[in-house]
Amino acid sequence: MQRLNNKTCVVTGAARGIGRAIAARFLAEGAEVILTDLDITAGAAAAAALGCRFEPLDVREEADWARLAVRVPTADVVVNNAGVTGFEAGMVPHDPEHARLEDWRAVHRVNLDGTFLGCRYAIAAMKQAGTGSIINLSSRSGMVGIPGAAAYASSKAAIRNHSKSVALYCAQQGWKIRCNAIFPAAILTPMWEPMLGSGQDREARMAALVADTPLKRFGLPEEVAAVAAMLASDEATYITGAELHVDGGLLAGSAASPG
Repeated sequence: MQRLNNKTCVVTGAARGIGRAIAARFLAEGAEVILTDLDITAGAAAAAALGCRFEPLDVREEADWARLAVRVPTADVVVNNAGVTGFEAGMVPHDPEHARLEDWRAVHRVNLDGTFLGCRYAIAAMKQAGTGSIINLSSRSGMVGIPGAAAYASSKAAIRNHSKSVALYCAQQGWKIRCNAIFPAAILTPMWEPMLGSGQDREARMAALVADTPLKRFGLPEEVAAVAAMLASDEATYITGAELHVDGGLLAGSAASPG
């Protein structure tokens, strides 16, 4: 049985990686998917390949969300997946001593402001029906300190807390609008490729990067998408304000924080 039949689902940052996997899984579950991304070329190509609708969206911009609200006024599921690490343009200091304020703000503007605006859009798109599912992508890094990526860790920790605030607010209004957060750890997406390379030592590099993970492997985007599909479905109607960890057991132990 397709669990998302007749549900309209918006997924941000879905041109690649986890977002694309979530969009693909939602489509397989029978949903009408609106795939959004800042990268218009990649987003349109991904939507065409998957067979769904594309809407350009810069999650940092309130005007973009207002435009989406006109074009997609109602939604059953909103996945706030779009995010950045701060290292997309190259390695710059992100430790608490040397990080520049503009770099700190740039990460929070996408990850935290984008999630705030996405939750606000979702509430408006769901409250008339009085039901819906908001799914926010946090991270293992939102649970522990990351000295070399302080802005990223801070933004993901804030997403963790805001998800709970949204869940409680919606419940207080008497709506059946749920808000939950997913916490992936090392998921094999394109962002890892520069570190893994394509040489003969690729497998050794992969093993080293997940050596502290109890399951001793990278997770797959499809494994995160499976959790998102469950949270989006009517099987999860008593789950709100929850944290679901997709981390191979990492946070169950004491090796959760890298150097």
